[in-house]
Amino acid sequence: MTEFLPPWPLLTAFVLASLALAITPGPAVVYIVTRTLAQGRQAGLASIGAVALGNLGNAIGASLGLAVLFSVSALAFSVVKYAGAAYLIWLGIRALRGGAAAADGGTVEAAPRSLRQVVRDGFVVALLNPKTAIFFAAFLPQFMNPAGSALTQSLALGVAFVLIAATTDACYVMAAAAVMPALRRAGRARALGRYLTGAAFIGLGVFTAASGSRAAK
Repeated sequence: MTEFLPPWPLLTAFVLASLALAITPGPAVVYIVTRTLAQGRQAGLASIGAVALGNLGNAIGASLGLAVLFSVSALAFSVVKYAGAAYLIWLGIRALRGGAAAADGGTVEAAPRSLRQVVRDGFVVALLNPKTAIFFAAFLPQFMNPAGSALTQSLALGVAFVLIAATTDACYVMAAAAVMPALRRAGRARALGRYLTGAAFIGLGVFTAASGSRAAK
C-alpha cells in the first residue's frame, strides 16, 4: 500500500490542505458559477465535470513530466497559456455579441444551448492552463512518501485533489442555483446575465494571459 499512497499523517495533511485550497475561490470557481447563473444548475454541474476532467489531464501531465517542460520552456508555457486565454476571451466576446443580437431581435444565444458545448468549453478552458500542471508538480510532492512510487502516488493524489475540488465546486453551484430564480425575477436580469457572463469570461482570459506561472485552482 505504501507504493500507492503516502502514510496516513501525510495523507491527512494533504486532504486538509487540498480542502483549504479548493474552498478558496479561483478562476475555476468563477467560471463554474458564471456558467450556472447563465444557464442553470445542470450546466453548472456539467461544467464541474468538464473542469475536473481538464484538471485531471493536467495532473496526469504533471505526473508524466509535462510540468517540467512548462517550467523550463518559456515558449511552451506561453503558447498553451495564451491559447487558453484566447479561448476564454472568445467565449466572452461570443456572449456579448449574443446579447447585442438578442437586443436587435436576432436569434444568437449568448451561451451554448447544449450540455455537450458546455462540457467542451469547460474541458478546454481547464486543460489549456499550464499553471495547473505546474501547481500539481509543486504541490503534490510535499505529501509523497519518498520510499514509494512517485508516479503512482502523484496520480493518486492528483485524482484525490480533483475529487475534493469537484465536491467544493458543487457547493458553489448549488448556492448559485439557489439565488438564480431571484435574479431571473429581477427586471432585465437575462440581458444583464449575458453581459456579466461575457465580462467574466473576458476578465478571466485577461487574468490568465497577464498572470505568471504560479497559480492554484
